[in-house]
Amino acid sequence: MRQGDLPYLPPQPGAFPAPEQAWERPDGLLAAGGDLTCEWLLEAYARGIFPWFDDDSGPVLWWSPSERGVLIPGTMKVSRSLRKKLRQDNLRIGFDQAFPQVIAACAETRSTRVGTWITPSMQAAYIAVHEAGFAHSVEVFEDEKLVGGLYGLSLGSMFFGESMFSISNDASKIAFYHLSQRLAEWRFDLIDCQLMNPHLESLGVRPMARAEFLARLRENDLSRTRLGSWDQSAAF
Repeated sequence: MRQGDLPYLPPQPGAFPAPEQAWERPDGLLAAGGDLTCEWLLEAYARGIFPWFDDDSGPVLWWSPSERGVLIPGTMKVSRSLRKKLRQDNLRIGFDQAFPQVIAACAETRSTRVGTWITPSMQAAYIAVHEAGFAHSVEVFEDEKLVGGLYGLSLGSMFFGESMFSISNDASKIAFYHLSQRLAEWRFDLIDCQLMNPHLESLGVRPMARAEFLARLRENDLSRTRLGSWDQSAAF
C-alpha cells in the first residue's frame, strides 16, 4: 500500500478502518487524523488500535501491528534476584495514587533517548481517560519516593499497557509483577503489551498474531470493566 493511501480520519469518532487494513510497512500503520479525546481512545483500544506518534504538530497516527506482545495475568517470569527485591520492606506499591506523575516520568525517561511518543497532548489525553475511570497506574515507592511504575487502559477483562519507567533497579518489573498478580486475582484474561521486545520476552510476554488478538477482543465483555479508581482495591 502506498503512502498516499493512508486513510485520514475526520474529527468525529467512529471512522476507524478495519485493523486488518493496516500497512505491512511500517508494520501496523492504519490511519492518521482523528483526535485524542476519551471517546476516540476508548473506541480505538476496543478495536485493537492505539495511537503512536512523536510530534504534536502533526496528525495523530493510529496503529494495529500484525503481532502483539501479550501476557496472561499471573504468568510473569520472576527471576531469583527480582523475587528477592519483591520482599524488600522499604517498598510500597500503589494503584492509581500518582497517575500524572507516572505518565510524566515515562515521558521524561523516554525523552532522554531518541525522542518521546508521550507528547504533552498524549499525556493530557491519558490523564483525561484516567479521570474518566478507564486508565490506571501502578506505582513503586522506595522509602516513600516514586521510583518506578506503569500505566495503561482497562476495558472488560483486558488491560492495555502503555509505558513504564524505572529510576531504581527493577522498579518497573516490580510494578509489572504487581499488576500481573492483581489482574490474575480479578480474573482478567490478557495484558496487551503492544510491541514485542527482548525485555518483555524475558518477563514471559509472548507474541500473538493480530487475528487472534482481535478475536480475543471480540469476546471481551466490556460490562466487566472495573471503572473508577483502583486505589482502594489495592491491599498493600
